[in-house]
Formats: sequence, C-alpha cells, structure tokens
Amino acid sequence: MTHAVKRYASIVALLLATSPAYAGPCAQAIAGVQAEVDAAIENHAGSDGWKPESLKALRSHQPTPRSLAASEGSDGELFAYALDALDRARAADRAADSATCHQELANARTALRR
Repeated sequence: MTHAVKRYASIVALLLATSPAYAGPCAQAIAGVQAEVDAAIENHAGSDGWKPESLKALRSHQPTPRSLAASEGSDGELFAYALDALDRARAADRAADSATCHQELANARTALRR
C-alpha cells in the first residue's frame, strides 16, 4: 500500500469512529425510558390472556409499541401518552434542549406509574 492510500484509510476510519459523538444530550436516557415503556406495554399485553389475532397480524405485519398500546383499551391511552412524551423528548434532544428532554422523559415515566 502506498502512503496516500494508508492516509486516506486512516482518515475514513477516524471519521467513522467519531459518528457516535453526534448523539444529543439525553440520548442514553431516552433509550432507557424507551426500554421501560416497551417492557410495560409487553407486560400489560401479556396479562390479559389470549386474544384473537388481528387482520394485520394475519397479514404478517409486525407489531409496534404504538399498535400494541392502541390495542390495550384505556391503559393504551397512558402508553400512547408515554410514547408521545418520548417523541417530544427526541425532538428536544435533536434541538439540544436538555431541560425539555428530561422533563418529557419524566412525563413518560409518570404515565407508566399510573
């Protein structure tokens, strides 16, 4: 390999290694709360026993946290609120607004405790 090729390969490797630095101020906190919300939805979905499959399930559509929350009736409204708070937290994170991000994460956690 020539020195120029090695130099370009080193530059590319450094650029790829720095990409995680673009994460927002509360990206890890968002991931943690998302895991809490997902676990709460999964636990609640499994607590009601067996239900007939929906048409989407029969067509091999994969469930999302929102579709599971929507199928949970009145508790689904709390889950939907928590998911909406997570969306607002992600928007605040992209805008580097740490205070709003953490407030929305607190709102999501509060919704899960109800």
